[in-house]
Amino acid sequence: MNGTRRAFLSTAGAAVGLAALGVSTPTAVAAHRTDTGRRRRRIPPSGIGMHLYTMRTPLATDFRGTLERLAEIGYATVGVSGRHGHSAAEIRRMLDATRLKAVLEHVAYTTVTGSGLPQAIEDVRTLGGSWVVVPSLPAGMHSPAGYREAARQFNAAGRIARESGLKVLFHNHDGDHDVVDGESLYGILLKETDPELVGFELDVYWAAKGGDDPRRLFVTDPRRFPALHVKDMAPNGGFEDVGSGVLDFPAMFDTARSGGVRQWLVEHDAPADPFASALNSYRYLSALRY
Repeated sequence: MNGTRRAFLSTAGAAVGLAALGVSTPTAVAAHRTDTGRRRRRIPPSGIGMHLYTMRTPLATDFRGTLERLAEIGYATVGVSGRHGHSAAEIRRMLDATRLKAVLEHVAYTTVTGSGLPQAIEDVRTLGGSWVVVPSLPAGMHSPAGYREAARQFNAAGRIARESGLKVLFHNHDGDHDVVDGESLYGILLKETDPELVGFELDVYWAAKGGDDPRRLFVTDPRRFPALHVKDMAPNGGFEDVGSGVLDFPAMFDTARSGGVRQWLVEHDAPADPFASALNSYRYLSALRY
């Protein structure tokens, strides 16, 4: 993504351009959030989860205690990202004890495309999840040719995962939405992966920052997005608790059903207080009507 686009997205006053990306000014967002008279849809409680990267600091010292506090807040599901010395079986026991459900695990591209895939699939099955998620591509693949190779590899991994009842997903960052040599890199993955084998865990913050529009993606590529990373954008382009920034989630989620969204996983890449952030984000999503 070029510097001009980055500067544009980090300027809260660029209201017209931001709105086109599912981003709005604080005033416009407040209007959406208080306009409940004709907004009746809600995120099902079973669909509100926490991506555990957010909680990496407390997890490192008290994995089970962290899960217990998330369950007390009201979270129903988690996405696993880092085990902090625990096996998949140990994490599953802690999840069962706290009545949380793991829906996915992030697994490195080199593992999913290499000899480690069978074990990764077995681990996700042990955790109780449905999706093996590649969190990013190697930097050297940032080209149309690289993304075509990734699509080929994802299809191959997806065929193997399907034998175990799982699906391979890809998680995006802003650079995945770049246009290189006249081609959208993310578009290559959407077009050249088999929908029966490969899906996408759409990080709505990175999609917006990369210049894409989740509302559009949900419609143009229906049922490709079973899981979301829901994080908010501060006026300066940084990270914010969900519901406290400038992303217009009611507008963004308006077409989520078309996208096949089943899980809304909260994420904050750098929370000052992970538990306070988790509580703030849960309260917003559980009360949201769109």
